[in-house]
Amino acid sequence: MASFHCSLSLSLPSLPKLSTTVRFFSSSTQTSRIRASSSSTSTLEEDAAAMSIDNLRRFINLNKGKWNGSFYQFDSRGNMLQQVTTKLSASSYGEDELMSLIQTLYIKQPSSSTSTSGDDDSDDEWAEYKIKETNMFTVDKYQQIGFFPSERAFALRYQTAGMLDTVLRQGVLGEDDTGEESPRNLKLPSRRPSIVCENCLYSLQRDMRARAFHILEPKGTVDMLLLFLEERTDGSHPLLESSGDMKSRITPFIGKWKGHSMTKRSGVYGSTIAEADTVVLHEMDSNGQLIQDVTSTSHGENVTTTNVHWTGAISENLVTFDGGYQMILLPGGMYMGCPYDVAKSAAQSKSFHLEFCWLETPDKRQRLVRTYDVEGLAVSSTYFLETRL
Repeated sequence: MASFHCSLSLSLPSLPKLSTTVRFFSSSTQTSRIRASSSSTSTLEEDAAAMSIDNLRRFINLNKGKWNGSFYQFDSRGNMLQQVTTKLSASSYGEDELMSLIQTLYIKQPSSSTSTSGDDDSDDEWAEYKIKETNMFTVDKYQQIGFFPSERAFALRYQTAGMLDTVLRQGVLGEDDTGEESPRNLKLPSRRPSIVCENCLYSLQRDMRARAFHILEPKGTVDMLLLFLEERTDGSHPLLESSGDMKSRITPFIGKWKGHSMTKRSGVYGSTIAEADTVVLHEMDSNGQLIQDVTSTSHGENVTTTNVHWTGAISENLVTFDGGYQMILLPGGMYMGCPYDVAKSAAQSKSFHLEFCWLETPDKRQRLVRTYDVEGLAVSSTYFLETRL
C-alpha cells in the first residue's frame, strides 16, 4: 500500500457568473467596510482560538492524574498474547496556548517473586517511558485528535509505534534480555506501521477508561490490537474479565440497541457535523451466522434514514462480514472493528473506519468510530451511546 500522507480532495461547486456591474464607493465608506470586515474576521479568529484552547484544557484535565492499569496484547484474530501491569502519570504545565500535557508510562518488570496480589507494588521494578507532549501544535498536526468533552471520549493517531514497542519489549523481555530472540507468543509491532489509532472510552460508572489501539502494518492489514484498561486510583490494577468459552464473546452483543450518535471533524476545534438516532440489531440466523442491521436517522432540516444490512461468518473470536469488514471480539464486553484489508479499500477509492466498542454493563454500551479518507487522513470521529431494548 502506498504510504499515507495528509492530503484531502474536495469537490468544489461551480462558481456563479460574475456581474459586470461595477460599484464605486467613497474612500471613507470603503475604509469603514474594510475595518468592519477586518474586525469581524479578527473576532472569528479569536473565538476559534478560544474554543480550541478550551477544548485543549478540557482534554488535559480529562487525562491528568495517576492511572493504574493493565496492558493487553491481542493478535489479529483476538487471541490474547500477553498482559503487562502499567502505571501512567499525567500532569500539565503552561497556560492558554502554551498548555502542555506531559505523561510518563511505567511498565512493571518481570520478577522472580511469587506474589500475585498486585496490591502492594512498592518493591517492584518499573521501566520508565516518556510519552511525547500533547499541546496546541501536536493535537492538530500530529495526533489529529477527535475529542468529545461531555461524553469523555477521544480518538487520536500516533506517528510511531515506538511507545508500544517499548511496552512489549520492557514488559516481557526486561532490560537485560534485549539480545534474546522474541519469546513465544510475543509479536512486536511493525517499525513503520501505516496507521496507529487510539480510541479511548471512559467508564460510565467509575473513574476508569479503556484505550484501544489498532495497529495496521504497511500492507494495510491488522498487525495487532492493544488495550490499556486504566483506573485513576491508588488501589489495585483493573483487569479484563475472563470470557471463558471464546464463542461466548459474541453473546453479550446479541439483541437490539437504540441510541444516539454524534460526529465531529478531526481537530482540536471539534465542530459537530452530524447527529443521528440509531438502532442496531445483532442476531444469529439458523446457519450460525451473525446478522447485523443498522438504521440511522439523521437530525437537521433534511431528515434522512439509511439502513445497512450485513451477514457475518463467525470463527472463534472473529466475525467477517460481507464486504470485508471484520469485528474482532475481545474479553470484557469489548470488540474492535476494521476492514480486513485497508489497502483494498484505498485502491477502490473508499473511505474506511476503525471502531472500538465497550459494553460495560449488560444494557448499555459505548462505541467510538474513527473515519479515514482514501489517503489515510483521519477526517472525523463518531461517538455512539446505545441502550439495549
